[in-house]
Amino acid sequence: MYSTNLTGFILAVVSSAFIGSSFIIKKKGLRKAGVNGPRAGSGGYGYLLEPLWWIGMFTMIIGEIANFVAYIYAPAVLVTPLGALSIIVSAILAHFLLKEKLQKMGMLGCLLCIVGSTVIVLHAPGERSISSVEEIWKLATQPAFLFYTASAVATALVLILYCAPRYGQTNILVYIGICSVIGSLTVMSIKAIGIAIKLTLEGTNQAKYFQTWIFAMVAVTCIIIQLNYLNMALDTFNTAIVSPIYYALFTSFTILASAIMFKDYSGQSASSIASELCGFVTVLSGTAVLHSTRDPDTPLITDLYTPLSPKVSWYIQGNGELWKQKDEDGSASFITILRHDYFK
Repeated sequence: MYSTNLTGFILAVVSSAFIGSSFIIKKKGLRKAGVNGPRAGSGGYGYLLEPLWWIGMFTMIIGEIANFVAYIYAPAVLVTPLGALSIIVSAILAHFLLKEKLQKMGMLGCLLCIVGSTVIVLHAPGERSISSVEEIWKLATQPAFLFYTASAVATALVLILYCAPRYGQTNILVYIGICSVIGSLTVMSIKAIGIAIKLTLEGTNQAKYFQTWIFAMVAVTCIIIQLNYLNMALDTFNTAIVSPIYYALFTSFTILASAIMFKDYSGQSASSIASELCGFVTVLSGTAVLHSTRDPDTPLITDLYTPLSPKVSWYIQGNGELWKQKDEDGSASFITILRHDYFK
């Protein structure tokens, strides 16, 4: 038992290293593709022709495969918390390779996300035994989960059709929210497919059931949506902030979806439920801290009316003088930097 747990631990660590690295590799590919055409954050798809982006995708696929195999050799309470290591990997690599500085409060936010997610997983209930895809289909079509699915799809549509065009470039929670909500449905579908593959390898063919193919189509559709908006988030915002927020929200929505679909919390003690709620609040707190300390990327176009940084802005006084306002200390001091006589 200990040898299998060790194998699962090693695979989980390897998975986190590959997934964390993939964020950085893909963003470097996105930046390179953005030089020659529309950026992914603006709706461009030039990154699909960029080899570096595909290297990042291949790296992520290896990490996901390692993560999937890790669940075969070790329990979820061991494997799932180790997924937080990808946050640390991406933050360190972003600091050295992308020159994206993570502030001290941002580090605290990462720690809160990791601790909160770990608390949730450690107090999560055990997984129920499934014997066929038809059984999963019954769980997926129960009223409670159908309501969750409808709510998730409606939320994603609002974010995609209304919020993304208006606030996607300024609010990191828009793109990450789409990835996280749709991601919870992806995991449920992938889990169904995984069980079908496992049962088929054991001698019970699950390919003959139409439910298996429906789960496969849902999984492919959700994965495509996730990748599209994750690329937009990576291309628009700081990688060191995208990774932990995505991890925190994705984990939270996935646990919620699993609890509704598989009734994980049936028979749970009050202390376990309270611990999970505390972990969830901790994750939300960490997300808020990370979002408040975000260091935005430099805007593509700047002029007299566009802020050059969160703390410096430019404007023209009525007497024709161009001023720079500095807000670091909260004072109202002004520095004259240019004056044109023809403004008089």
